[in-house]
Amino acid sequence: MQTVNSTTVEPKLSPPSEPFLVIEQLTKSYPVAGGEDYVVLDGIDLTVNEGEFVCVIGHSGCGKSTLLDMVSGFRTPTIGEVRLQNKRITQPGPDRMVVFQNYSLLPWMTAFENIYLGIHSVWPDKPKAEKDQIVHDHLALVGLTEAANKKPGQLSGGMKQRVCIARALALRPQVLVLDEPFGALDPITREELQEELLKIWTEHRVTVLMITHDIDEALLLSDRLVMMTNGPAAKIGEVLTIPFPRPRDRTLVMEDPKYYELRNYALDFLYHRFAHDDVG
Repeated sequence: MQTVNSTTVEPKLSPPSEPFLVIEQLTKSYPVAGGEDYVVLDGIDLTVNEGEFVCVIGHSGCGKSTLLDMVSGFRTPTIGEVRLQNKRITQPGPDRMVVFQNYSLLPWMTAFENIYLGIHSVWPDKPKAEKDQIVHDHLALVGLTEAANKKPGQLSGGMKQRVCIARALALRPQVLVLDEPFGALDPITREELQEELLKIWTEHRVTVLMITHDIDEALLLSDRLVMMTNGPAAKIGEVLTIPFPRPRDRTLVMEDPKYYELRNYALDFLYHRFAHDDVG
């Protein structure tokens, strides 16, 4: 085990006595005509505790999205498996909801209708009044009550992403999978949604697995930061435990000396020990 001053750096995680989300010996490869298989991920081991917020960071091409796709059930592992509460994941399901960077809203439907569609697909037998109430509750949760009848084309990028988060949470998932959800937003909107996400997570404590390219975002949001080595055949390089107490205040976090220790350590990992050829 390594240490960064007083901060613990854990290269490998020990599963808890009752594991919640387990990624075990996960390998994903694709056949190549006339050659060896192309290995995207090689032997990933990770245990995520219930209610934990885990961020995954690494250079483009390191298999972050492939990893989350296998947790979501969109892709199947070549070797190894993903288990949620000891049940092997083999396909998508409402117990694992995904929020993508590109919003993925149906443009001809209002914010209300986009959320309602997801609820109806999972609980078709619920009374309509109950489904309506779930939509209203989750629009209020993300501060979009007044935008319920607007279509995506009438919403800003930040508002669209709020709808996507509301739609995902409305299905009461066990795991919320976030694939660079704020990457397309301007810096001010990004910070606003980070605060919104922190507030929602603090209230509901859904388990979160999130991809980000932003070290500052990861340090603010996560309990642990998983740092991937470069692809192909990417692995988990190290896992940083984030020490800041919750609930978190952005200003207090950034004033903590440990913040810069962790930030510099992560930057060194990404831009020196695992730098791409075009990175100085």
